[in-house]
Amino acid sequence: MSRILVIEDESAIRRVLVKILSEENENYKVEEAEDGLIGLETIKKDDFDLVLCDIKMPKMDGVEVLEAARKIKPEIPFIMISGHGDLDTAVNTMRIGAFDYISKPPDLNRLLTTVRNALDRKELVVENKILKKKVSKNYEMIGESKEISAIKEMIEKVAPTDARVLITGANGTGKELVAHWIHEKSERNAHPLIEVNCAAIPSELIESELFGHVKGAFTSAVKDRAGKFEAANNGTIFLDEIGDMSLSAQAKVLRALQENKISRVGSDKDIKVNVRVVAATNKNLKKEIESGKFREDLYHRLAVILIKVPDLNERRDDIPLLIEHFSEKIASEQGSAPKKFSSKAISLLKGYDWTGNIRELRNVVERLIILGGNEVTEEDVKLFASK
Repeated sequence: MSRILVIEDESAIRRVLVKILSEENENYKVEEAEDGLIGLETIKKDDFDLVLCDIKMPKMDGVEVLEAARKIKPEIPFIMISGHGDLDTAVNTMRIGAFDYISKPPDLNRLLTTVRNALDRKELVVENKILKKKVSKNYEMIGESKEISAIKEMIEKVAPTDARVLITGANGTGKELVAHWIHEKSERNAHPLIEVNCAAIPSELIESELFGHVKGAFTSAVKDRAGKFEAANNGTIFLDEIGDMSLSAQAKVLRALQENKISRVGSDKDIKVNVRVVAATNKNLKKEIESGKFREDLYHRLAVILIKVPDLNERRDDIPLLIEHFSEKIASEQGSAPKKFSSKAISLLKGYDWTGNIRELRNVVERLIILGGNEVTEEDVKLFASK
């Protein structure tokens, strides 16, 4: 059932709109408000899927209602109802955030089409929010140890700022999770998080990947192409394994951080970018600086905030929680019930040397779920954990 609110001070037009919408679809529940103040109070009290709002009204006009409603319930689409003299204002309301406008007297087909389109968009927004929550769960940080609690606390403080963050730690410790949480808890989370694995891109292509190129810049550049920095505009770029980046690319990244602008390979035209940079590495960058492989000035630009992700061996108290989490996740992926691990099995796993960190633990849990009994026992661990 889609709930629609009609805010209109002219009772004849209000009744017509309510009648048309109610008769159009039995799944439309249509309510009405006779002026802007009543309409806004109704929006505050109840949840609506769509609002049709007149522009010229006493007490509070439609523009004021739209602006106030977007502050408290920004997901509700508004269709503005415009008199002949209000067309310019109606167009301006779309800049504020209105979905569309219809003119008085309303054309039946245009009204119904606009309403359907607005409701479809509302449904899509809701689906996207649900999907985003599902995506967020993929990057959940599991653990209650003091080491992980300290990282979570730091993220809460750092994420709302635009401070650059350098995440360090061994392979498989969860540096990527930290980057995702920083982005999702930031003011930029409505914009993209663009990930770049600097170790996976050949040194001769890294600059093109990051900054784009123009047609003819090199042999295979058959057309202009935007880079990752442009794709991340107003969002976050995550430079994973930044210790593997070439010195020439480092120089360009430094310029982007200093001047908030980049230039594509083969072009001298500057492009303004507004990007937050989060970087990660498994290398000791200070040693890389000493050996001339990493720029010291770039290091100081990146390492405004340093977050060290501990090895799994340094947070063994989190292993039972991680086993439970992976068991549930793997069971969900396989369409089966999660398996329980006996206390002795968990105790044995807690004592292992996890050189591959969380990534290795997940693999072992999956192996034990596939090969172990209905309850994973100490014997299963000895047989299949292969430590």
